[in-house]
Amino acid sequence: MTVLPQQYDYLIVGAGSAGCLLANRLSANPDTTVLLLEAGGQDDYFWIRIPVGYLYTIANPRTDWCYKTEPDEHLANRSIHYARGKVLGGCSSINAMIHMRGQKEDWDHWASLGNRGWSWDQVLPVFRRVEQDLFIEDPRVRWEVIDAWREAAAECGIPPLREFNHGDNFGCAYFQMSQKRGRRWSAADAFLKPVLHRPNLKVLTGALVTRVRIEGARAAGVEFRAGGEQYAAAKREVVLAAGAIGSPQILQLSGIGPGAHLQGLGIPVVQDSPGVGGNLHDHLQIRMQYKVRNVRTLNEMANSLLGKAAMGLEYLLFRTGPLTMPPSQAGAFARSDPSQPTANIEWHVQPLSLDKFGDPLHPFPAITPSVCNLRPTSRGHVRIKSPDPAAHPEVRLNYLSTPEDRRVAVDGMRFTRRIMAAKALARFQPEEFRPGPAIQSDRELARAAGELGTTIFHPVGTCRMGGLGDDAHAVVDDRLRVRGLSGLRVMDASVMPRITSGNTNAPTYVIAQMGAGFLGAGD
Repeated sequence: MTVLPQQYDYLIVGAGSAGCLLANRLSANPDTTVLLLEAGGQDDYFWIRIPVGYLYTIANPRTDWCYKTEPDEHLANRSIHYARGKVLGGCSSINAMIHMRGQKEDWDHWASLGNRGWSWDQVLPVFRRVEQDLFIEDPRVRWEVIDAWREAAAECGIPPLREFNHGDNFGCAYFQMSQKRGRRWSAADAFLKPVLHRPNLKVLTGALVTRVRIEGARAAGVEFRAGGEQYAAAKREVVLAAGAIGSPQILQLSGIGPGAHLQGLGIPVVQDSPGVGGNLHDHLQIRMQYKVRNVRTLNEMANSLLGKAAMGLEYLLFRTGPLTMPPSQAGAFARSDPSQPTANIEWHVQPLSLDKFGDPLHPFPAITPSVCNLRPTSRGHVRIKSPDPAAHPEVRLNYLSTPEDRRVAVDGMRFTRRIMAAKALARFQPEEFRPGPAIQSDRELARAAGELGTTIFHPVGTCRMGGLGDDAHAVVDDRLRVRGLSGLRVMDASVMPRITSGNTNAPTYVIAQMGAGFLGAGD
C-alpha cells in the first residue's frame, strides 16, 4: 500500500455538492491542508454544461453511478434507475438545477428533535451565505401551456407567486435554477474551481475509498484505490461527503453499521451502529401525462430536425430557449387535504412527455404535471452486499409502503386532475393518457401511482442526525460527529432526520456550510 508522504489536516471523501463547498471553506486558511477524494472523474463532458444535457448525463456511466433500487412491492415490483453524480460536482453536475430552500416547518422540525442550531431562523443566514457563491437565475424560456397551467392552479386555490424560498412555499411559480447565463452552475463551478490554485488543497479523482481506518476510537485516515492501494492520514478529521448512498456504504465497509449484517459479510465490527444505512427516504413523483392541442411543447420541437436546429442556434447565439431548460420549468406547492398543517405536495410541471428519462420524447404535443409527497413516511435502507467497495450496495426504498403515503398519492393525483380540468387549460383540450380516465377508484389510483411513480433523485437520511443522547438510531450528533468515535463526521444529505419539503440540493449546501462552521471554517 502506498502511504501518501504528507498528512492532511482534513480528508474529505466525495467531491459532490457538499464536498466541493467543504474543500473551499476548509482550505481558506493557508495553514490548513486538505485532501479531497472523488471516486468519479472530471466534469469535462460536453453535456454537463448545457442544462438540457441532463437527458444525456443521467443513466450515462460516464457521469452517473447508475445504481438500481431493489424491486418495490407497491411500485408494481419494479426496480428503478437511481442516478448519482460520478464527476466533480457530484449530483449538482447532472441534477435538475432547481434552487429550493425547503419550508420553515422542515428546519424547525429538525430543531424540535434536539438538533441545536438547525431551526429556520438559524439556517436562513447560512442559506444567504451559500447563495453568495451561487448564480441563481429565472428561466430563459417560457411556454404558453405552462403559463396556462399556473392560471389553472390559481383557479383551484393555488395562488401565483413571483418566487419560492421565503419559508412557506404555498403557491405556484417558475423555478429558480443554479445557472450562470444559461449554463449549469454546479458545486464544482461555484466552490471548487475558484480555489484549485491553493497550494494547501489537493484534489484526486478516480480515488475509490475502501474504508476509513479506525485506530482506537478515532478515525486515523482513509484507505483508497487510485492506481493502486493508497492511504492518507488525517491530523484532524475525516469528513464523509459521499451522499446518502456513498456515506453509509463507506461507514459499513469500515466496520461501522448494523453489527450482525457486517459480521455476516466477514467485516470486523468496529462499532455496532444500527442506524447506519437506515431511514432512507426520497420524493416519489407520480408522472401523470396529458396530450394537448393548439399549443407548442418540447415534444414536437425535439422530434423535428428544423426544431432541433432552431433550438441549437438560439442557445448558441443568445443562451436562451429550450436548451436552457431544467427537467421541470414550473412548480406548485399545496396541501393534499385541509388537515395538513403546511404544503405537503409539490408539482414539477414539464412541457414534454416521455416514458422515462433516457427514452425519446413522445411524437405528439404533451404536458407532464408530476406530483410528489413532500413528507413521505415510507422508509428503506442502504446496505452493502459485499466487502468489495466497488460493488453497488442494496438500495431499498420501500416506496408507498405505508397507508399514509398511498393516501397522499391518491389525493395528489385527484388534485392534478382538478387542475387539468380547469378553464384556463380548456383551449388545449387536455387528454389524460397516463394513467388514463378509466382509472377512478382509490385502489386503482394507488396501483397506478406505483406503476407511474419514479424518483426525483432526492435520497436522504441514511446517516441521520439526532441531538438527543438516547436516540440509538442517530448516526451523527447535531454537530455532525459520528457518535462513539472521534475525528469522523458526515456532512451531506444523509444526515437529514427528515427530508426537506422540496428539492434537496440547496439544503445540502447548507449542511456543508454548517459543518464547515463546526470545524471553525464557516466564513
